[in-house]
Amino acid sequence: MKQLFQSLKTGKVKIEELPVPYCAAGYVLIQTTRTLVSLGTEKMLLNFGKANLINKVRQQPEKVQQVLTKVKTDGLTPTFNAVRNKLGQPLPLGYSSVGVVVEVGKNVNDLKPGDRVVSNAPHAEFASVSRNLVAKIPEHVSDESASFTVVGAIGLQGIRLLTPSFGETIVVVGLGLIGLLTVQLLRANGCQVIGFDFDEEKVNKAKSYGAKAFVVSETVDPVAEALNQTNGVGVDGVIITASTRSNDVISQAAQMTRVRGKVILVGVVGLDIKRSDFYEKEITFQVSCSYGPGRYDPKYEDMGIDYPIGFARWTEQRNFEAVLQSLEEGTLIVEDLITRKVDFQNAPELYSGLGSQSLELGIIISYGEEVKELNKSIYYEKSSKSSSISVSMIGAGQFAGAVLLPAFEKSEFEFQKIGSRSSGAMAPHLREKFKFEELTSDYDRVLEDKGVRNVVITTRHNSHGALVIRALKNGKNVFVEKPLALSMDEVDEIENFYKKEGFPKPLLMVGFNRRFSPLAQELKKTLKKSSASRAFVMTINAGAIPKDHWTQDATVGGGRLIGEGCHFIDLLRFLSDSKIVDSSVSVMKSDCKDTFSIQLEFENGDIGTIHYFANGNKSFSKERLEVFVGGKIIVLDNFKKLTGIGLKSIKYALKSQDKGHLNEVKAFKEGLESGSFPIPLEEILEISRCSITLQEKIRNL
Repeated sequence: MKQLFQSLKTGKVKIEELPVPYCAAGYVLIQTTRTLVSLGTEKMLLNFGKANLINKVRQQPEKVQQVLTKVKTDGLTPTFNAVRNKLGQPLPLGYSSVGVVVEVGKNVNDLKPGDRVVSNAPHAEFASVSRNLVAKIPEHVSDESASFTVVGAIGLQGIRLLTPSFGETIVVVGLGLIGLLTVQLLRANGCQVIGFDFDEEKVNKAKSYGAKAFVVSETVDPVAEALNQTNGVGVDGVIITASTRSNDVISQAAQMTRVRGKVILVGVVGLDIKRSDFYEKEITFQVSCSYGPGRYDPKYEDMGIDYPIGFARWTEQRNFEAVLQSLEEGTLIVEDLITRKVDFQNAPELYSGLGSQSLELGIIISYGEEVKELNKSIYYEKSSKSSSISVSMIGAGQFAGAVLLPAFEKSEFEFQKIGSRSSGAMAPHLREKFKFEELTSDYDRVLEDKGVRNVVITTRHNSHGALVIRALKNGKNVFVEKPLALSMDEVDEIENFYKKEGFPKPLLMVGFNRRFSPLAQELKKTLKKSSASRAFVMTINAGAIPKDHWTQDATVGGGRLIGEGCHFIDLLRFLSDSKIVDSSVSVMKSDCKDTFSIQLEFENGDIGTIHYFANGNKSFSKERLEVFVGGKIIVLDNFKKLTGIGLKSIKYALKSQDKGHLNEVKAFKEGLESGSFPIPLEEILEISRCSITLQEKIRNL
């Protein structure tokens, strides 16, 4: 299938070839017939991409401080690489789509192949969309009209937050596509509407829908006009759908609003708010979040858990349905908002002149009506590399692209297949960048292919265990990012696989990279010179992650101890070179339970404490290890410096942070060549079981 992407680095828009995405449980696979260009959002992204680096910085000044902080803690090279990787990633465009259902995942019982639906899918020939983001199109609503549904829901959600009543006077600032749809919906709600825009044609369009609309100019003061239209009382509410950096819009909105009125922001404007504008009249100000309740909630959008209608009458899906109903009844008219129609193959040319026409509103992209093949794989020319060791990857996320694949490339691996079940931008970007021979959305293409000998797994944590087991049983050597698994049953199954007699067992490697850091390796050499017992104090300034992030979810990410804390259990196990005989954990009371301290006891008498803090400050080093041994102290600071107190000979400083990712990949390659495990299997299983046990204790505290 084909999909439209924009380069954040250059602003260039092009069509990429991708596999048809996988239809997971709770999802719907849709073949697209129409999509609507969201002129405001997509033009803003286009302008950002075309801007030079200085102008990009000016548009996002808050990112500058993040970069400077990262330079301070991690070093210039890792920071530069992170920024370059971020800007190098293509961005999928579009979010208002119409199509026909071709496949439904498990647990989707109210849709079937052939149903026409709307969704927030991008500009692509196929899309796999969560059931909660799909709404069925009424029989008498055309595909072209239905393509306005998602954009219409944005305006509708702003109205719902405003809660206008019949007869109230509402101002709409900005009469672009969302603004004009909002005008119609307000009129259908029995409201008097006043509209403002700089474009005379848009103002005339608003007038045709029954609004009193005005062209903003040097001679037309929006505040004066609004007060004049309401006999000096002020309007009941203002919905801002404009896009501008100016702070004047928000100030004017408050000035034209009556006492205890409301101002709702749907668009993007400057927000340097004057307290007096809102304070003196007790005006309520609220920002509208896209299509409605459920937006950006992974439980609603990804896991398909709906909000009870008695507590959230209008979710984003139910807002879609309300807009479709208005289209069916004729209270919302969109046909006269269509200003251009283009075929999908000509879409890149469309973006080169986007917004250049005097009245640019609804631009519809057409994909044709013919049934297209569900190709789950795309093949490319075989790599010209001469390496005898090849690797295939399952998962195509940020970490894989920014850290792991560059390390595999430097270690001179040949790349075979890359598997990603989504239709996102990363998989084709990584396919092109690292010259994989096949891009697929079907993991079986990797796991069942006898020509694939080595598999790298970088998917979300809850899939690790099952994928590892399948790969091992198919005779494949496995490099899996931590954690190995989320459950004891999966760890037991992996162990039992290796206990069984029979064919030579494949190699298993878990991405415990810290033990491969050059300074961690140097530290272990130093510790071996003394027979005295050691006390380890590891401090991780991890930083906060929202409670609804997938890593915090017990069933998906497993929690931060099992997801990241396992790194440091492994590091202390490596440095002690002795089995863990006892472990415990204490946790600070919080919603996430992700600030905790782990206590470890080792068979040789060593002890270790791991402080994992989510409540610190980014300006402080993220990872710091102090080792107390024989009257001396050795400090490993953020994998950049290694110093000794009482040990003059220990003083190392790297130019930039090195957490051992390249060395771990090299160790994996050496293991493949020699047939030996880079990390002993018993240690992998030990660390995994310890992490799972401690995470379970946290959940029960």
